[in-house]
Amino acid sequence: MTNVAIVGTQWGDEGKGKVVDLLSEKADLVVRFQGGNNAGHTLVVGDQTFALHTVPSGILWPGKMSVVASGVVVDPEDLIKEIMSLTARGVVITPDNLKISEKAHMILPYHRLLDAARESAQDGQKIGTTGRGIGPAYEDKASRVGLRLGDLRSEETLLSRIRLALKEKNCLFQHLYGVPTLKAEDLVKRVMVWREKLWPFLANTALIVQKAQKAGQKILFEGAQGVQLDIDHGSYPYVTSSNPTTGAVAVGAGLAPRDLENVLGLVKAYSSRVGEGPFPTELTDDLGQRIREIGHEFGATTGRPRRCGWLDAVSVRQAVDLCGVDRLAITKLDVLAGLGELKIATHYELNGHWLDYVPADCQDLAKCRPVYKTFPGFPANVGSARSLEDLPKEARRYIELIEELIGRPAALISVGPEREQTIILHEYF
Repeated sequence: MTNVAIVGTQWGDEGKGKVVDLLSEKADLVVRFQGGNNAGHTLVVGDQTFALHTVPSGILWPGKMSVVASGVVVDPEDLIKEIMSLTARGVVITPDNLKISEKAHMILPYHRLLDAARESAQDGQKIGTTGRGIGPAYEDKASRVGLRLGDLRSEETLLSRIRLALKEKNCLFQHLYGVPTLKAEDLVKRVMVWREKLWPFLANTALIVQKAQKAGQKILFEGAQGVQLDIDHGSYPYVTSSNPTTGAVAVGAGLAPRDLENVLGLVKAYSSRVGEGPFPTELTDDLGQRIREIGHEFGATTGRPRRCGWLDAVSVRQAVDLCGVDRLAITKLDVLAGLGELKIATHYELNGHWLDYVPADCQDLAKCRPVYKTFPGFPANVGSARSLEDLPKEARRYIELIEELIGRPAALISVGPEREQTIILHEYF
C-alpha cells in the first residue's frame, strides 16, 4: 500500500487535519491537492493547537515532504504569514520539506475584493463565502486570465497580465459595486515582495509526486472541505469552487487515476455546516447549540459558528459511492457522550415519498425532511478509550449502525482532539 487519499464526506470540518496528521507519521509525502485558504485544519499536538490553511498537515512531522499541488489556489501573502507563524512556533519549514507548485494559481487582492463585494451585494441571496477570493481565483483560472506562481519569474509579465485583469475588475469595482479601484503598479510591488520569499519553495510538484509513486514511497493526499460542497456534486450554488472528491486527486496532484490505491472517508459522528445552503438534519434548538459548544464548532479560518445537526447517512452514502471510499474514519464521537437519545437520518421524505439519495435540485433538497432512526445514547466519557472494548456498548452500537447504514467498515475512531485519542482498527502504510 503506497498511497491514501483523505476526503471529507460531509460539508467539511470532519477532522481531516487530525487524521492526516496521524497518518503522516508513516507517510513520506503529504500532498494538498485542491482548495484554498478558505479551509482550515485544526491539529492538537500535546499542549499546542495549530490551525493550518494552505500548508499541508504533514508539516508538523519531521522528515516529511509537504506538497502544495497545482490544484490549489494560493494566496501568497497569507501563505507567507502562515509559514512565518509556524516557524515562530518551532515548526521547521524549508525548501527541503515544503514544495509549492509553480503551476498553482495565485489569489490576488482583486480576487478578495471582488469576492467580498459580490457577497455584500447579494441582498439575501448570500452563498456564505469566506471572502478569501477563492471563487474569483478559480474563475480566472478557468477563463485563462489567471496568474500562476511560476509567473513570478518576470516582473514585466506580471505588470502586463495584472493590467489586463484590472481592466475588467476595476470596471466592476467602480460601476457595479462602488468600491475603490486598484492600480497595477501598486500590486506588482506587493507581488515582487512575495516572489523573494516564495521562489525557493516553487517546483514542478507533479514530477515530485510521480517519482515518489514510481519509487514506492508512501503518499498521503489531503483535500479541503467536503463532498457536499463539491462544485459539481454538492448542493449548488451553496458550494465551494473546486472538487473535494477523489476525482480531483489525479488532476490536482498530477497522478494517474489508476495509481490511487486507497480512499479513507471521514465521517463526523454528527453533522455540521458553515455558511448558507440546505441542511436537512440541522438542529436549530438548544441541542444544536449544545453540540456546537461541546464540539467547538467554529470555523478555523473565520471563527464563524457552524450549524449543527444529526448525522445524515443519506448524503454520506452518496459521498462514499462517489469517491470510492474503502473505509471510514469516524470522528468526534466524544461530542455525543451524555446527550441522551441519538438519531441518524436514514432517508429523506419529499412530497410524501421516501428518498435514499440526495436530490440534485437544491430547492428540492431544502424541502426534504429527514427520516430518523432513534436509539439510546451513551452516558460515559469516551475520551480515554483506546479500543472498541473500552467504549460503552451504546457507543459501539452507534458505530456499528454507521457502518451498516453507509456500507463501509471503520478504519479508525476519534474520541478526542489529541493524537493519542484515537482507536485504530486498520493500519495504513
